Amino acid sequence: MRCLVVRNYYPRMRIADILTNESLRQLEFPVTSNKIFLAHAGDCPLPRRVAQAIADYVQHSAAGDQEAAIWPKAVEEGRELAARLLQCEADEVAFVGPTSLALSLFASGLKFRKGDNILVYHDDYPSNVYPWMALAECGVQVRLLNTRGLGVIRPVDVLGQVDEQTRLVALASCHFISGYRLDHVAIGKALQQRNILFCLDAIQTVGAFPTTMEHVDLLAADAHKWLLGPCGAGLMVVKKDLQPHLNPPIYGWHNVRCPNFVAQEEIAFRSGAKKFEAGTQNLLGLVGLNEAMRMLLELGVENIAAELLRKRTWLIPALQAKGYTVLNADATTVNASGIVTFFKANTDMPALHQKLLDADIVTSLRVDRKGQRYIRISPHFYNTDAELQRTLELL
Repeated sequence: MRCLVVRNYYPRMRIADILTNESLRQLEFPVTSNKIFLAHAGDCPLPRRVAQAIADYVQHSAAGDQEAAIWPKAVEEGRELAARLLQCEADEVAFVGPTSLALSLFASGLKFRKGDNILVYHDDYPSNVYPWMALAECGVQVRLLNTRGLGVIRPVDVLGQVDEQTRLVALASCHFISGYRLDHVAIGKALQQRNILFCLDAIQTVGAFPTTMEHVDLLAADAHKWLLGPCGAGLMVVKKDLQPHLNPPIYGWHNVRCPNFVAQEEIAFRSGAKKFEAGTQNLLGLVGLNEAMRMLLELGVENIAAELLRKRTWLIPALQAKGYTVLNADATTVNASGIVTFFKANTDMPALHQKLLDADIVTSLRVDRKGQRYIRISPHFYNTDAELQRTLELL
């Protein structure tokens, strides 16, 4: 069976073309023909070219060996695309699936000593809390970061709560409710100088804002939010100098050496990122992820970030003029994100969320630890100002 190269060649796309040509926008992003989709911080609809790449692979796989059709070419290509996106080495990228699994592999694979402490934020998304909390059973002190507000994590907050026994800091690149974006470069530099590992749950920024590995040791991000890829097709990155010290608690034919598929007398992990991939990768998801990464690299993540901040700049005062309280409304450019979350006192926010859904406007309903309910708007680059204006009208 000949090898399938799942790649559709499309005209070069620019954000300006998408926003000024409605026919092109609906062609490239089919969801726009019947919905205003403003929930990319939750779960994205697939762009046409991503869905088409997956469909082509499915059809080809129905005729024969689905693995032989693209393996290992698609995996190698995926590592190269991710390396460009995250500015790391291809051999530092592994494909293990959901963010939760990658973060759990980090927490369970690192060797901690009794008396070590790690710093986490209790109000982060649970995927980046529970794996680290579980280390308390091993004698690791789990410290919970204190902040001024929901998700507002400044470098000074982090550095003020680490000491000589701190082994690792695990944070999200952007808070999933408040939308406060971490200055991960400043924090990473400072932790690097103190010889403290830095783990980043980057699912809320990869694909939307530049998120690089220069000052990060470990990173995880699934594809189904800002990356505009399929669910469960996540990226896991481990810096090369850390790989020998991180042994995954999973074993299989792919990450343990077994020449000719014959089990050996000793367990010896394969080198590089393959060490963390126990079995066959999610090839169906990887095909979609690769197409999504190609599209985002073509558009330029810097251009996407600029467009998201432009939308945010006028959307926040428009919401405030209607009496809504917007979380982190005064965030600086470094800390602003594509997430705009708001509420109004004495207002039934679930009912308002349903009102939007009934009008085919998809947003997210979220609640914090205190029980306050919010509506979260998270448009991507292809959402138009007219769509946001329509949403404001219904609010």
